[in-house]
Amino acid sequence: MARYAITLAGPIAIAKARLWLDRAAQLGWRVEFKEPKRSHAQNDRMWEMLDRVSKLMTINGRKFDAEAWKCIFMKQLGKEAQFLPTLDGTGFFPTGFRSSDLSVREMSDLQTFIEAWCAEQGVDLWEAAA
Repeated sequence: MARYAITLAGPIAIAKARLWLDRAAQLGWRVEFKEPKRSHAQNDRMWEMLDRVSKLMTINGRKFDAEAWKCIFMKQLGKEAQFLPTLDGTGFFPTGFRSSDLSVREMSDLQTFIEAWCAEQGVDLWEAAA
């Protein structure tokens, strides 16, 4: 199975995409268009926020690490997850909460939601955990 991706970041990339599209149309390929991917700065900020949340917040008195909080917030924003069985069949584990594929807008929405939720709980992330 072949997959190709290109970021439309200038005239050369756009010309290449047009060429690919002309070829792909003749062969019945599928094309997917996505919003720009989240930035490294957004990713760094998200992890800083999640680290602060993990130190300050609980759910039903229980603390969670930053990775767990990421999953909790992404699920709350409607991101899908699935539970897969372990190889030995003794349990299940969740998968699907990847922030690396979020768009700039989705990452911004996630961070806004985290800040709003914390504010509703009476916690200012940037003041309390500095």
